[in-house]
Amino acid sequence: MSEISQTILQTSFDEIGEIIRSHQSFIIMSHVRPDGDAIGSQLALGCSLLAANKTVRMIHQDGVPENLAFMAGAELIEPPPSEPILADVAIALDTAAKPRLGDAVIHAASKAKIWLNIDHHLSNPGYGDLNRIDPTSPATGQIIYQLITSQKLPLPAASRDAIYIAVSTDTGSFQYPSTSAETYELAADLVRRGLEVGKINTQLYDSYPFRRIELMRRLLNSLERHADGRIAAWEMRDQTRVELELVPDDSEGLIDLIRAIRGVEVAVFFEELPEGKIRVSMRSKNPLYNVCEIAVALGGGGHALAAGIRMAGPLETAKKLVLDAIKNQLAKI
Repeated sequence: MSEISQTILQTSFDEIGEIIRSHQSFIIMSHVRPDGDAIGSQLALGCSLLAANKTVRMIHQDGVPENLAFMAGAELIEPPPSEPILADVAIALDTAAKPRLGDAVIHAASKAKIWLNIDHHLSNPGYGDLNRIDPTSPATGQIIYQLITSQKLPLPAASRDAIYIAVSTDTGSFQYPSTSAETYELAADLVRRGLEVGKINTQLYDSYPFRRIELMRRLLNSLERHADGRIAAWEMRDQTRVELELVPDDSEGLIDLIRAIRGVEVAVFFEELPEGKIRVSMRSKNPLYNVCEIAVALGGGGHALAAGIRMAGPLETAKKLVLDAIKNQLAKI
């Protein structure tokens, strides 16, 4: 684990297993604007605990995105109720900072006796009563797999498929540098347990709405290169969201298109949000260029090679701040 995570008292899988065995009721949560790792981890652990005859509420402020609605068990994820849920343990998954759970979810889980924080983001400060944070893991879904298998918890088909989706989406289909031999062994074990890789991949990667292609066309028209082609950036105005009737997951993963340009070290996606804030996503191809450091300095967080910020607008001001910070880092190395 990283030096940052080592400063946080890490809860072992055995300790987490004991908490699961000694308590009956659980709330499972993940971050707003969820991706495959967030929803996948939530369903993987939630369905495992249900199979262990635990009482489980899986809540999410934004709900399951359209592109993940095919997942087995997706209907079990519900909006947070207006009143706090009476539960023994609240488990936050794949959420680098507690506010990213959303105010309604935090309120719904406020009466839980124990807060458990399981994550793989480098910037996670350890906001749980108990924390398991492993920035060396390529996905929170891999940590959930390790927990389930080490503690001999049930691994029903819904959990099996959800773990694969969590890990596949957060590793760029097993391409990113954080993908390890252990990750491939996880995938092999899931296949042995009945995972249909071709079927899941078709649903996950070959079933996009046409509006996503329209969005890609507009993004390409905004493409800029900086620092002698080592930085690629594009932007999405809120007007585009309105005109194309976009949903948040329509832009998921599109940054990888410009990240793949030969010579690009850092890719940046600037998105103008309805309330005037700017959402910034950064991807680095080179471990020498730590985009998490830049994100943290500007109020965000994430991983060394993938990080994000939500910052004040206007777009032009945010772009200058972020691009100048990236250029400064590139110039130092």
